[in-house]
Amino acid sequence: MHVRRLPSWAWVAALTVVALAVVTVLAVQAGRSKPPGAAPFASRPTPAPSPETRRSTPPRKPPRAEVPVNSGEGTRIVYSLGQKRVWLVDAGNSARRSFSVWPGSVSPAKGSHLVSFRRPEATGSDGVKIENVVYFSTNSGISIAFSNAVDGSSPQPAPGVQTGGIRVRADDGDAIWKFADVGAVVFVVD
Repeated sequence: MHVRRLPSWAWVAALTVVALAVVTVLAVQAGRSKPPGAAPFASRPTPAPSPETRRSTPPRKPPRAEVPVNSGEGTRIVYSLGQKRVWLVDAGNSARRSFSVWPGSVSPAKGSHLVSFRRPEATGSDGVKIENVVYFSTNSGISIAFSNAVDGSSPQPAPGVQTGGIRVRADDGDAIWKFADVGAVVFVVD
């Protein structure tokens, strides 16, 4: 008598079906075994985090940085060279938005500047496609502008290359673009 062997895929399929049946039976049994009146697993309350856990968890949103003193008056953009931070300040001297930036290798002079030109898109001196380009100063023949990289990158300036681009994240670039028309004040502080 000749016995025919089942192919290996048939064994794997059969074992998979059996395993799924066992898991289904166990799940049904587990659902029936909860105490009367108990809430389903997904809606059970989770314990409150301990004070130690709360302290080590970073806040969801960083606190807004205060607008630097002696940074001009009225509606303006304030750029801090030392803090590598920008504030979009309204007429009441309140920061509507504040964010960190990645400066280029050439910095603008401290003091008041005016937005002189805007370009929706360009290529940075580092070859990266940029958008929301807001020019406000020059230094040693290098144009200085806020912009964001289209690809979201924030590279360090290449050694020996002079760049005046102050890179920001895409959503911050959109905010600057909407906030600063030609003639808007940019006040640079330490």
